[in-house]
Amino acid sequence: MMAWKEWAVSLLLASAAAAEDSSVFSKASNDSLLWGPYRPNVYFGVRPRLPKSLSTGLLWGRVEDFQSVQHNIRYTCEQHEGMAGYGWDAYDPRTGGVQVVHDKGNGVDIETSFVKFDEGRKGWGARIKGTPREDAQPAPGSEGGVHQMKTAVWFHAGIEGLGSLQIEDADSGEELGFDGDIVLSGEGQDLGEFKLTVTEPDGNSHPMHKHPAYQSKPLDRTLVHSLQVPVEALWQAKSLVFASMKATIDQYVEEYTQEQMPPPWQTYTIQSRPTDGNVHLIQKTYEGAFEFDIFYTPASSKTPTHDDLTKAIKAVTKSFDEKYLEALKPQAPFSAEKFLGFSKSLFSNLVGGIGYFYGDQLIDRSYAPEYEEEVEGFWQETAEARAREQQQLEGPYELYTSIPSRPFFPRGFLWDEGFHLLPIVEWDPELCMQIISSWFNTMDEEGWIPREQILGAEARSKVPPDFQVQYPHYANPPTLFMVLTALLDKAGAKDAKFYTGQQVVGDLAGSALASPDALKSWFKQLYPQLERNFEWYRKTQGGDLKSYDRSAFSSKEAYRWRGRSDRHILTSGLDDYPRPQPPHPGELHTDLISWMGMMASSLQRVADYIGEHDDSKRYAKIAEAIGKNVDDLHWDKKAKTYCDATIDDYEDSVHVCHKGYISIFPFMTGLLGPNHPHLKDTLDLIANDEELWSSHGIRSLSQQDELYGTDENYWRSPVWMNMNYLIVSNLYNIATQDGPHQAQAASMYNELRRNLVETVYKSWLETGFAWEQYNPETGAGQRTQHFTGWTSLVVKIMAMPDVGGKAQGHDEL
Repeated sequence: MMAWKEWAVSLLLASAAAAEDSSVFSKASNDSLLWGPYRPNVYFGVRPRLPKSLSTGLLWGRVEDFQSVQHNIRYTCEQHEGMAGYGWDAYDPRTGGVQVVHDKGNGVDIETSFVKFDEGRKGWGARIKGTPREDAQPAPGSEGGVHQMKTAVWFHAGIEGLGSLQIEDADSGEELGFDGDIVLSGEGQDLGEFKLTVTEPDGNSHPMHKHPAYQSKPLDRTLVHSLQVPVEALWQAKSLVFASMKATIDQYVEEYTQEQMPPPWQTYTIQSRPTDGNVHLIQKTYEGAFEFDIFYTPASSKTPTHDDLTKAIKAVTKSFDEKYLEALKPQAPFSAEKFLGFSKSLFSNLVGGIGYFYGDQLIDRSYAPEYEEEVEGFWQETAEARAREQQQLEGPYELYTSIPSRPFFPRGFLWDEGFHLLPIVEWDPELCMQIISSWFNTMDEEGWIPREQILGAEARSKVPPDFQVQYPHYANPPTLFMVLTALLDKAGAKDAKFYTGQQVVGDLAGSALASPDALKSWFKQLYPQLERNFEWYRKTQGGDLKSYDRSAFSSKEAYRWRGRSDRHILTSGLDDYPRPQPPHPGELHTDLISWMGMMASSLQRVADYIGEHDDSKRYAKIAEAIGKNVDDLHWDKKAKTYCDATIDDYEDSVHVCHKGYISIFPFMTGLLGPNHPHLKDTLDLIANDEELWSSHGIRSLSQQDELYGTDENYWRSPVWMNMNYLIVSNLYNIATQDGPHQAQAASMYNELRRNLVETVYKSWLETGFAWEQYNPETGAGQRTQHFTGWTSLVVKIMAMPDVGGKAQGHDEL
């Protein structure tokens, strides 16, 4: 009889083999997505989509005085750090692209190009190029102005897990530093043996001076400091650089005294100690403009040349430009070249913000009756339950996802991600499929997906402690189901280009997307998870129809967000939007039942697509019941809008109406068809400039509401692009179908589309950034900057056509 241990091992191997065989994603496709700038929290950081592997990053700073250096060194993306904008001008996750960081504070523009060779199978190359800005302050005491600017650049590479990474010919750089290229040889889990080469091309200038410190550490050499650090410190490259520089400073103080220190560009250098270690810091110090390359290659492959990389960068950008015109070309009235560049930038930053995250996360799975939220005053009891801090680290988990904002939200958000993927569907459907699979693979056996994925210490370093813990009792808008519908639309389109094969661009192969057959196989694999997730929502977020006198078509379809307080429903995503007060366990929420209707409709289509016709009929009935209950439970005849419901002091069900996004949620989630009896009133509310309409987009709350613009004013007036996208797309649906309100919807659609694009574009021109939200009075971007998550939906809005031929005369703003 086989021993238990042997049986377990054989079962594990068989499961792994079966998983590999059943994968709908080809090896070529996975290879092309293996590497990327998958550390979006830093300005430039490349790693593979593998746990415990090679991780790299870039730092730089102007080093011309002793006072400002510690504030000028850039590494992690930060808000309001003296940037005149930054991000990818062109980027395809399968091939690469070009990013520019306009570092006004340091007076330099840093261009980071990244390309993959042979779909990543032969590695990748990066070019780091620095150009002094025209508005830069001249170097102190220099006659050459910005051309004598001193800039230090640090590149770091670290290996996690059981791998190794060492400097080749370390002895040659021990005393004075390296004269020439730096080569690191390594071996990593699932990577095999590889080489990492940091070049020293001709044409760069390095600062010289007469202080005796120069003789022992000439700045025309490359410095390397190798370290062995705990795994949890590998990502803290800035601290490691500062610690190494402090050792240099202490040495100079002891040798020369504080009065006779070397100049700053000599003082702020790492120690030259190339040896064994799991992380290596590499420093170059330049005067004026500079450029160098980095190459990662399998150990058996020849390292590309500078010319190879130049050709590859040109090929990748050319391919991106050509593909963009096919996939997401802006339509009239946004046909001018300036809108094309704007659109490319927003989309490139969306996909350039895709990251790979691996690590543990804090989850509180403790059972407490308070989490049932069944008694009045429940929000106080749940707060007390959370305060007991019974969370534990779970994992490790891994997640492949795009992010809302590189400086402020560099992690996965469940309700954001569905919006992120809607433009990406048009570019690379299989990339969306891989990301969706990654999200659903974090789902637990009950069907719960953590709404905010904060994986590992590096991710947690960006999150206040109060927001780190995830609770399996709490939901978030299920926006991934919107993408499932979009994928089915893509597969069913007559002009669908779902399978592109191996489209070779120069010596680089392009995307290998799933065929329709592979899409069906993928849906069949995913389907049980979709069902489990849907049932989890129904089980945990159900509303109470039995305890109160509420007349409705269905006795089952009513919903309430768990996890609210007297001020917020963070779980709804609409944080501070006005809700019934005080909170009551008998509440019913308009937005959640609308999301559930969208989920049911999406599942109905998926079930029909994969041949589960009995399930399709069942989900169709649920969707129908939800649609009728939305009207029965949430339509207020007097206010002529949809409203949340609660229980008053007399135990009666009453509506609490705060006109705004909540009021039009059934419309935004596609529950109001062209002949719906409440469509006219809903359109009139949206179009009313005394209520929701503004020249910059649809407001989150009516100007007539007493809470408009009050308190945090997060969802109480500003214009949000994700909600406006839903409005615009559903206006388009009504405008392109026969019905009594077709003309009104067409007019609203054309005007709103222009308003939204112009608002985001003007603010982008003025600030260099996309923003989290926009001021309804001025159109100014506000809150989080570099919010290239769902604000990038403006890319899809530009790619939509005008309706009725009214697009003339708007190309110039």
